Amino acid sequence: MDTGTHIVMGFAIGGLAAIDPVVANDPATAQSVLIAAVIGSQAPDADTVLKLRNNAVYIRHHRGITHSVPAVMLWPIAITAAIFPFFPEANLLHLWLWTFLAVFLHVFVDIFNSYGTQALRPFSSRWVALGVINTFDPIIFGIHVIGLIIWGFGANPVPTFLIMYTVIVGYYIVRFMLQSAVRHSIKKTIPKADNVIIAPTIRFYQWRIAAETEEHFYVGRAYGRSITIYDKFKKKSIPDNEIFQKAKTDRNVSAFLSFSPLYRWELSEADDQYEVRFIDLRYRSNDHYPFVAVVQMDKDLDIQSSYTGWIFSEEKLQKKLDILPNE
Repeated sequence: MDTGTHIVMGFAIGGLAAIDPVVANDPATAQSVLIAAVIGSQAPDADTVLKLRNNAVYIRHHRGITHSVPAVMLWPIAITAAIFPFFPEANLLHLWLWTFLAVFLHVFVDIFNSYGTQALRPFSSRWVALGVINTFDPIIFGIHVIGLIIWGFGANPVPTFLIMYTVIVGYYIVRFMLQSAVRHSIKKTIPKADNVIIAPTIRFYQWRIAAETEEHFYVGRAYGRSITIYDKFKKKSIPDNEIFQKAKTDRNVSAFLSFSPLYRWELSEADDQYEVRFIDLRYRSNDHYPFVAVVQMDKDLDIQSSYTGWIFSEEKLQKKLDILPNE
């Protein structure tokens, strides 16, 4: 989820902690739990700082080790150790328990969007992405804000947030049902599809879709059960030649290929260079595919420039390639 949603979730967990008698009857514990819950709800996204290095590192590692099983165990310990000296009268065990819940829920809710996490590391490096909730879901965010406002006006936080989370669980169930209906419609529209990706959008009934058959890629949108196919691409295997072998050694391309499950490629040749481009098919927007990896090589196959990330115009992409030579 987005940062704003994780923040309001942290406050809601801090309020719900009043269901715990130890927290409810001890002001020091209650204050420390609220602070820890807000921090814990943000902590796994500390890897966002990797974007300061470059997109390749960010794409390969974001929601990776910081969302792993060991991290879910270690974050609460670190946060509790940092906060407890400021609240020495707080109950240490209950402070840790509620911090753990905040961290766990952060990682848990992240698996429901299309980006997903490597939450099963170190047992598996597979990305877990259920694709039923958009990264920012205005309904989930709005329900949290309403709950916090009601609490702010003096309502008992326990029934307030229990009701709120019951409604949210129901909302998740509805989203799974809608996704299942879309998947059924896609199979009717593209009977031979053997790989289907359904990604939510900020609009309740609208979904991005990408599908793969033995011969083609299909990209489109779903609105309810109605499927619209915008693009159909002939499926081509990546050539096993020196150009593409060299392209795959570039760290930007390598990061892209490790992350993207459905993409196509393009090769263009000029007098003095080759350009290899990989295009993720999941994120079509306004007739454009913004998530790409591009590498430019001279005729001796020496990499001159490369880039991976989100780009919304060819002009800006070429500027990136000029600014970031041989990244």
